Amino acid sequence: MSKILLFLLASLLTLPAFAAETESASHAWEAGKNYFVIDPAVPTASGDRIEVLEIFSYACPHCAHFQPYAEQIKQALPPYAAFDYMPAIFNAQWEPFARAFYTAQSMGVLDRTHQALFDALHRDRLPLRSIEELATFYAGQGVDRSKFLATSGSFEVESKLARAREVVTKAGIDGTPSVVVNGKYRVTGASAGGFAQLVDLVKWLVEKEHAEATAAKK
Repeated sequence: MSKILLFLLASLLTLPAFAAETESASHAWEAGKNYFVIDPAVPTASGDRIEVLEIFSYACPHCAHFQPYAEQIKQALPPYAAFDYMPAIFNAQWEPFARAFYTAQSMGVLDRTHQALFDALHRDRLPLRSIEELATFYAGQGVDRSKFLATSGSFEVESKLARAREVVTKAGIDGTPSVVVNGKYRVTGASAGGFAQLVDLVKWLVEKEHAEATAAKK
């Protein structure tokens, strides 16, 4: 009986190690399968920090579902990494949403309106399609409607829209949400195995980039 008890005890003690090993194996990310190398890499706008860029659209229901996970990524990033959004413009219907995003960013109201616009579109089903209708929505969020419309056609917003089109094309983005890490890697929920796994994969790629940059400086 004592030998049986000892065997059971030993088995229980090895369970945590086995679980950790299994979890580690499940996160053995593979290039070309879980993430894709962008070659050549696209330019980043984060300076010395590792850029984590979510390619999205307010019109995309999957992006609305992913938004809490995007917040998880943003909160989990180390000081040497920076998170940002970039709207995709796959068709004419998505252009007003991209324009609204950069207008809100330019006016300094993005943080307080980002989730609200997702909610208006995908929870409340508001018919917001044109930049004029979107301006009315932002007015309801305390934004000056006339200034919003004027800013939406500014050189700054037009330049950012042009850059977004270029980056999305050169990065090979064909669906949203997608995440680009430091201009070098493209990942999606499908490639990672789900949105929760995508959060882990992005953090892993950030650490990979940081380790490689640190090694290159030695």
